[in-house]
Amino acid sequence: MSSNLSCGIVGLPNVGKSTLFNAITRKAAAAANYPFCTIDPNVGIVDVADPRLGVLANISKTKKIIPATMTFVDIAGLVAGASEGAGLGNKFLANIRETDAILQVVRCFENDDVIHVAGKVDPIADIEVINLELILADLQMVENTLQKLEKQIKSKKELVPLYDALKKAEKHLNENHPLRSLQATPEERAHFAGYPFLTDKKVLYATNVSEEALPSMENAFVDRVRTYAEKEKSRVIPICAKLEEELTQLSEQEAVEYLHSLGLQETGLNRLIKASFETLDLITFLTSGDIETRAWTIKKGMNAQEAAGKIHTDIQKGFIRAEVISYEDFVKYNGRVGARDAGKARSEGKEYIVQDGDVILFFHN
Repeated sequence: MSSNLSCGIVGLPNVGKSTLFNAITRKAAAAANYPFCTIDPNVGIVDVADPRLGVLANISKTKKIIPATMTFVDIAGLVAGASEGAGLGNKFLANIRETDAILQVVRCFENDDVIHVAGKVDPIADIEVINLELILADLQMVENTLQKLEKQIKSKKELVPLYDALKKAEKHLNENHPLRSLQATPEERAHFAGYPFLTDKKVLYATNVSEEALPSMENAFVDRVRTYAEKEKSRVIPICAKLEEELTQLSEQEAVEYLHSLGLQETGLNRLIKASFETLDLITFLTSGDIETRAWTIKKGMNAQEAAGKIHTDIQKGFIRAEVISYEDFVKYNGRVGARDAGKARSEGKEYIVQDGDVILFFHN
């Protein structure tokens, strides 16, 4: 797993996907009022806003700040039949396969000037068009694999648990359910890990509302998406892509003032990134010295030696110990020396489970 995680932005044509992508990356991916405007996926790498970095840099008199980043991939608009190669079918599916999570933009606004690909606004029907294509693609993979396994298990009995797990997956997919909603044992999940299933990826639904829905960003369409998402334990983040795009034209100070004037505290982008981190079980640990102050992204539950490998494999291999200070203590005692004097710097071994906001100094040979 690279320390830079990626979210594939998907959606039917004309739901506001490229508008949102432009806002996210301040890159001008062509946003036009017709399907297939986005052919090749545009990629944007976004800094993750983290006010802790500025505070640490101030204390450490750092020359350089390096925030954590998140990659967003704007994937070509999907149409029904993609799993059979319709539209840009196979390419679309291959692009999703390479991302860590799926951010599905769902149109939750009425606007006669923006054509809807199906002729009417129905967010659940839109979600189901995309989910069905992903289910069909996974089903194809499961069926092909089962065919091969049927021949092999006659002589290799150790393949029976894998075969049984995939049979269970096949049944679930045939009932039109994504694999992320399958009740599976940890052993069965381990069997799936070897296959890049699309419907096993975590999904965030970004409900795109019009500016009329500000500041609450709630409406009947959004409510329907919430009810749908709860069934598969997915999250819903209401956004207004049009507003996000407008904010990119303003200076940072103007953007904050404009948001506050609308009754909003933070950008939709920040909310999306936070939700993406939570959905993917990610946290950040921090390093701070006179050369740089930096945020590193890791999976929740990772130990100190694995976290060291995010910085450099040599540090992981030669790991001796980690000196860990909580962010709060680092600030309270004005840096590493003060925290040490106050007895707040802990010496941790390789099995220590890193916590969000730990400020770490690794010792290695």
